[in-house]
Amino acid sequence: MIKSMTAFGRAKIEGEAFDVTVEMRSVNSRFLDPNIKLPRAYIFLEDRLRTYIQTNMTSRGKVDLFITVDHHGNAEGAPVVDVEYTRAYLEALTTLRDTFGLRDDISVMSLSRNPEVFVTKKKEEDLEEVYATILPALTLACEGYSAMRVAEGRRIENDLLEKLSHMKELVCEVERISHEDTVGYREKLETRIRAILDEHEVTVDENRLLTECAIWQDKIAIDEEIVRLRSHFDAFYEIAALPEPSGRKLDFLMQEMNRETNTIGSKANNARIARIVVDMKGELEKMREQIQNIE
Repeated sequence: MIKSMTAFGRAKIEGEAFDVTVEMRSVNSRFLDPNIKLPRAYIFLEDRLRTYIQTNMTSRGKVDLFITVDHHGNAEGAPVVDVEYTRAYLEALTTLRDTFGLRDDISVMSLSRNPEVFVTKKKEEDLEEVYATILPALTLACEGYSAMRVAEGRRIENDLLEKLSHMKELVCEVERISHEDTVGYREKLETRIRAILDEHEVTVDENRLLTECAIWQDKIAIDEEIVRLRSHFDAFYEIAALPEPSGRKLDFLMQEMNRETNTIGSKANNARIARIVVDMKGELEKMREQIQNIE
């Protein structure tokens, strides 16, 4: 199955303590390049999420995964007085007052202005519990992401098959012209050689003449290239139907098609074939650009 490397997915799960939002997007890349953005408190999940991407999302592509956690109320826990610090701080204030004869305005409110007086005791979170909380949103986002990859892959596949069908028509036209051209070229070559030999009153060696004509005919024949191209067309259908990622295989196959097309252009001594080869190379380039987006 052909899947696109370009897709987007988003999901939000609202909970009693906090809400989790997951966004994921990817673009084409030769290798898997994950970029994970997490709240600092949950950075310990990065390795596990990296494995999740490789297992459930894609085997290659530049992937951005964003996870935000919005807590309801104070996520840091209830404030608690740091008794030891507050006692030392209060003693320092008292010494400052007595030493310099300052007005005594030490009060609860004045002490509370010092942020160091209070500390927050945060409950230590269980790693598995945190991951289990994020996982539902991650799964939903991944489902949307995967659905988009499949839909986009189907559009790419239809476009590729349409271009491949056009390629097959062009190859049939090249084959027809080549057959006519080969027969006509051999007759012209034989006639020309006979005329030159007669002009110089040289006896024609029929076997040698046939051999030379056959050699020249073989040089301009493109039967083998056409057979290989059609074999590549069949391979394209087979690779596209495979359940595993097919982008790399199709990319290699396009290189082989392009090689055979170039050989046809260099061997065929015909202006009409040359023009068709230009069209074939144009179609192959369009197909190659599309294949760059396939996983």
